[in-house]
Amino acid sequence: MFGAIIMLPLYLQIIQGNSATSAGLKLIPLMLGILVFTVTSGRMITKTGKYKRYPVVGTVIMSLGIFLMSTAKVNTPYWQIAIFAVIVGGGLGLCMQTIVIALQNAVDFKDLGIATSSNTFFRTLGGAFGTAIFGTILSDRLTQNLKSEFSDLGTTNPDQLGALDPSLVETLANNTQVITTLPVQVQTAVLEAFSSSFHTVFLAAFPVVALAFFFAIALEEKPLQDSAGHANARQDAAGEALG
Repeated sequence: MFGAIIMLPLYLQIIQGNSATSAGLKLIPLMLGILVFTVTSGRMITKTGKYKRYPVVGTVIMSLGIFLMSTAKVNTPYWQIAIFAVIVGGGLGLCMQTIVIALQNAVDFKDLGIATSSNTFFRTLGGAFGTAIFGTILSDRLTQNLKSEFSDLGTTNPDQLGALDPSLVETLANNTQVITTLPVQVQTAVLEAFSSSFHTVFLAAFPVVALAFFFAIALEEKPLQDSAGHANARQDAAGEALG
């Protein structure tokens, strides 16, 4: 989730030239996917009492969405990106709250607060590590792809490349606004380098989501605790506290 929220706006800003505000608004399909599938899965879990199937299906859907994201190119229209985002959001929606339900259902009532807060902590920790790792991959691949694209451009159009500042590669890694000031052919080379770098980032995320699929399959499903069970547990916990 954090990787998609960070990388998708970057793609929209750098590759498709959107402003920061516009790129943020274009995350709405991702959020809609999360919202709709979270509510739908919650209703179905309440109705059937079964929850294991949703993270299993969710990780498959998310894997598909991440893979489709890796196919996005410089000229990919936004409506396709929006569809990919909805798919990723749908997979997330099936997994996020369902994992919380499974976690809370697997512990005693007295440990409910600890389990829920631990889940939030590890999710935040995973988001921090994921963002850092994907950012590092993007930066590393960008440097190599820019050098490769400029090398090819130097072969086909040496005069135009010769007029550029030699430190352009380092500048582009920290200031993408420079792209709009470059000649058309150089802009094309730079955008292709960025596009290839984003491909690598999303492809790197794919096996992580695929690994989550196997963890979801191994998830043990237990009968949902009902309200009466929680009420009894609260009374027992209160009795132990008084005792």
